[in-house]
Amino acid sequence: MAKLTAAEIKSALTTVPEWKRKGKTITRTFQFKDFPAAIKFVSSLAILAERAWHHPDIDIRWNKVNLTLTTHDQGGLTEKDFALAKKFDGI
Repeated sequence: MAKLTAAEIKSALTTVPEWKRKGKTITRTFQFKDFPAAIKFVSSLAILAERAWHHPDIDIRWNKVNLTLTTHDQGGLTEKDFALAKKFDGI
């Protein structure tokens, strides 16, 4: 899968408005009522990530889950990152 151009990334970001670009990645923080709810979310997204064979970097801080997506083997953002971001938003 080819790395997206700057214009393609700008357009793709409009489809996942809660995600922010940080260099060669997109990131989003999800907030929950407590730690168990955050872990339940991570368990759900793990299933989607495994099916897509595309895994986010995950940082869990009590009720907050920070996700970072990039396509490492392409050295930047691809359609794969935005497709998975949309799926995570739907959980």
